[in-house]
Amino acid sequence: MGAWAAARETAPRRYTRAQARIRIEQVFRAAVLDILAPFDLADLRMTVLKGEEGDSPAIAIVCDSMGQMDLGWIETSDAPIAWRAAAYHALEQSLGCVLPVFGYQDLFEQIAMYYWDGETDDEGARQSLIDYHGADEVDLEEQPLPSTMNARRPDWMITANAARSAQLPTGLRQNLRSLHDARRALKSLQPERNAWHCDIDLIYQYVPGFEECSSLPPLTLVPTEQFAPELDDVGRHGMEMGFMDIAGLCPLPDSGRIDDWLTSLRLGAQFLLVAQALIELDPTKL
Repeated sequence: MGAWAAARETAPRRYTRAQARIRIEQVFRAAVLDILAPFDLADLRMTVLKGEEGDSPAIAIVCDSMGQMDLGWIETSDAPIAWRAAAYHALEQSLGCVLPVFGYQDLFEQIAMYYWDGETDDEGARQSLIDYHGADEVDLEEQPLPSTMNARRPDWMITANAARSAQLPTGLRQNLRSLHDARRALKSLQPERNAWHCDIDLIYQYVPGFEECSSLPPLTLVPTEQFAPELDDVGRHGMEMGFMDIAGLCPLPDSGRIDDWLTSLRLGAQFLLVAQALIELDPTKL
């Protein structure tokens, strides 16, 4: 990283080792902040990880935000359900390529393991409650079941309610297309040159003890108003031991990779700006 920072100095200057380290950090931090400053969808920070046993150093993107993401008009407006469902579905399908975030299906599967031993239909869940939890017929009437959990979803969370692209207003359709294009640009990156690539084995390699953390991301697209008890249940381990809060980890075997890393970081930031614009749309002006 020293060679990378030196190439960006406007005038040659001699540094002590301590001064050089500070200067490298300043140059790198300024480059990162310049890329991340335009959006506030999530609070992200970078940390440089020292490789062990001959491993290259790596840069990790860490998400310090936690809880339900602000969904703006998608959750709170009186816009047509079909528009809101289309926007929500697009975010649910794409945000995970950059942010550590989970959606409703992830929550449902976790709850199925917690309450019903993995069963996802009412009949199987009832039998699980009887066989493994000692419930009787009277108890079953008060127990949550997959169908009752699904029934609590607002209409805008249900993919089947989403309008097709041709049925959407022009402004929303253009924004969704921009989100798709930004995601496709990220997906085209090679994993080893992608700041947002998240390989759990690589994380365990560079962050000792991380396997003790929850596998659950810290962010969710699931509304707390409807699913607070379930979110509390699945989030308990993360609150105690930490969440899977790394958005990306990229080893840097040489200084030439730093520019690649910054390029991919910029692509991710552009994606987040588009996602933020989607959430901040005014549906009355579409």
